[in-house]
Amino acid sequence: MTRIFLILSLFSLIIAGCGKTSPAATQVVPISPSSRPASTAIPSPVAGTLYVNPAIDMGPISPYLYGSNYGPWTAIPFTMLQSAFDSGITILRFPAGSWGDQNDIQPYQIDTFMGILQKMGGTALIDVRLENGTPQKAADMVRYVNMEKKYNVRYWAIGNEPTLYTAALHSNYDTPQFNKDWRAIAQAMKAVDPSIQLIGPELHQFTDQESQNPRDSAGRDWMTEFLKANGDLVDVVLFHRYPFPLNNSAPPVTLDELHQNVYQWDKIVAYLRALIHRTTGRDLPIAVTEFNSHYSMVTHGPATPDSHYNAIWLADIIGRLLRNRVFMANQWMLTSLGGQGGWGLIAYGELRPSYYVYQLYKLFGSEQVYSSSDDPDLDIFSATRPDGTITVMVINLSLEDKTKPIRIEGLSKAQAEDRLFDPTHNAEDIGAVDLANRVAFPAQSMTLLTIQP
Repeated sequence: MTRIFLILSLFSLIIAGCGKTSPAATQVVPISPSSRPASTAIPSPVAGTLYVNPAIDMGPISPYLYGSNYGPWTAIPFTMLQSAFDSGITILRFPAGSWGDQNDIQPYQIDTFMGILQKMGGTALIDVRLENGTPQKAADMVRYVNMEKKYNVRYWAIGNEPTLYTAALHSNYDTPQFNKDWRAIAQAMKAVDPSIQLIGPELHQFTDQESQNPRDSAGRDWMTEFLKANGDLVDVVLFHRYPFPLNNSAPPVTLDELHQNVYQWDKIVAYLRALIHRTTGRDLPIAVTEFNSHYSMVTHGPATPDSHYNAIWLADIIGRLLRNRVFMANQWMLTSLGGQGGWGLIAYGELRPSYYVYQLYKLFGSEQVYSSSDDPDLDIFSATRPDGTITVMVINLSLEDKTKPIRIEGLSKAQAEDRLFDPTHNAEDIGAVDLANRVAFPAQSMTLLTIQP
């Protein structure tokens, strides 16, 4: 996260009483070419219909799409611990943002974090220090986590948004220096545990437009230079993205601006995937380890990060990342309390609307199947579970109610369980729906339909 906003929130207390911190192996998903999307999209065969074809397998869904960020400076309120454990978040990036570049992580902080993660049933992504860090410190961190404590943390990153170091450190920190520093730290970590997977380069505000992407003082593109220098060593390529505000003097973001932004994310992933292949000759998985609609701490607006419509935006972004076969996605962030902005899924004594996005996605399937919609306001994503259950996620980005028939190829008649998240329902089961009829999708809603085999 942009450093200036994090400085305001440092040093909240680490939570206590979160259960055992005994070693727990984290879940590991192999990184392979299956993490890449099919090269050709399949057109929808039925106009005016939300269409699903369970026979067209689009590949496995990475469980790490449902991630968030967490650090020592943003403690979970004790009364909200169970909500955190039940959130559906599958991977947490720690210590989140620039805190880890400004502080040395202490062993007790790692232990506390792993205790929380064990209760959540999640996986860890740990960032080691780059700013004022050393290869030895990074190696010692890997040794403590994986060798001494045997937490078996698979995924590691180095630093946070080095693209902002020049302004923050008042020095000309450029791409050659970063690439040299990153490689030295990465090699030291790998020497301790060759099995770890390295994720980088943690660039801020990456887009699909080369001219708009971060460059150093000599005009060199940070992402391109990193891939040239370290494309042989990195395992997952990541970026950060907060589309709003457009600048410091921009007026409040409107619902329509938030709506229109969802279409950019397909382009960003496609652009980065092509850049990786063109620069390295390899096809590497992609992660976005920080994202939300705003980088600013704005709250209580119709389209601010704590709003209902921001949750609908988030739901659609996750669906698009899923469809584009992104490997990992960590929204910003699990908790944010008073004075820390409206990003958090969890606040003091309340769950923000975006929390319920994950309540529905945790019921989604594990194998993506083909689905299509010819209505730009209705996005559809579909999957199957191991037992053959079909799940259909429909997101209505519009401010108006919509109805649409759903056709599931191979099923002439079907009843579906209907779970709804809209301004008046918090991911609630609202009963059965007959898919032979037109299905109602309320304005600003997320609907999960479940069809048993």
